[in-house]
Amino acid sequence: MSLALTGLPCRTELTATAQTIATCQSVDGAIAWERVGDTAGKVDAWDHVECAMALLVAGRDAETLAAYEWLAAQQRPDGTWPREWQVSHLRDAGAIRVADPGVDTNMCAYFAVGVWHYWCARGDEAVVARLLPSVVAALDAVVARQLGFGGFAWADDPFGGTVQDALVAGSASIHHALRCGIALARVCGARQPEWQLAADALREALRTLEGRFLDKSRYSMDWYYPVLGGAVTGAAARARLAQRWDEFVVPGLGIHCVDDHPWVTGAETCELALALTRLGRRDDARRLIADVQHLRDESGAYHTGFVYTDGLRWPIERSSWTGAAVILALDALRADSPTARVFTT
Repeated sequence: MSLALTGLPCRTELTATAQTIATCQSVDGAIAWERVGDTAGKVDAWDHVECAMALLVAGRDAETLAAYEWLAAQQRPDGTWPREWQVSHLRDAGAIRVADPGVDTNMCAYFAVGVWHYWCARGDEAVVARLLPSVVAALDAVVARQLGFGGFAWADDPFGGTVQDALVAGSASIHHALRCGIALARVCGARQPEWQLAADALREALRTLEGRFLDKSRYSMDWYYPVLGGAVTGAAARARLAQRWDEFVVPGLGIHCVDDHPWVTGAETCELALALTRLGRRDDARRLIADVQHLRDESGAYHTGFVYTDGLRWPIERSSWTGAAVILALDALRADSPTARVFTT
């Protein structure tokens, strides 16, 4: 399969994309957003895990395990991680510092998705047993921040308390992480009934109490994430995507990040493709992934977005997590993919 004939990257081209992600990994195991020379910048737990998952799909097990072991080592005693680190030099051990010590619940929860993805791909009980304590600590910390109506506080406040606001997209991603954590615990012979109760209450809130969440409806993530995260399913999911399809989807280019900006982004487009795959709309998913290949450069990396009214790529970056989103979306379409079920869990 060639890019020219199908509009989708072939295996060789995806291998090149995985290599561009691997070059963003520090010797400590952290995967930065972008590499420029030997320097890098921001690292956050969510995008770090997404990149590690993409590296595993590409067969780069050593890099994936290094990423997960680094993240587990950075976990704080309360089960959380900082919101952001900065890497000053990729080749120097220890050249990473905490840039934002705050807590983002969605970022903390996502490690469960990565470890479940690893289990689905490799079935390695020893690795899962080694990483499971970090997953348990992280999800316990997140569940402790569930609000009374079922949504999850999106962050801790600067004074050590918990904010009383929840985000649709972040909570929907937490729903996915809880489902993956429950499946992972079951594999290890454990039960986590409090996680199930939390996931059930969250699913109900996302289905019937969306008005209780902060209004971020301008953002496409709030539109498709309840479907991607598995909280909204079946006919309700199909109706949700149909309702705002024309507002967000730009045929031939991808989807808007924000509904009133002429800016399409690769990661959001591929996440929508994953949501469509969950619903069985595989042809639509393929079409969307093909649409964002204009963001690919000659190295195999992907630019984050494109302002189509100006004909300019923006921001000026080739983000590791955009390439990762492409790899994961394409992998989910493969009939023989052992990890496709991660996005139907």
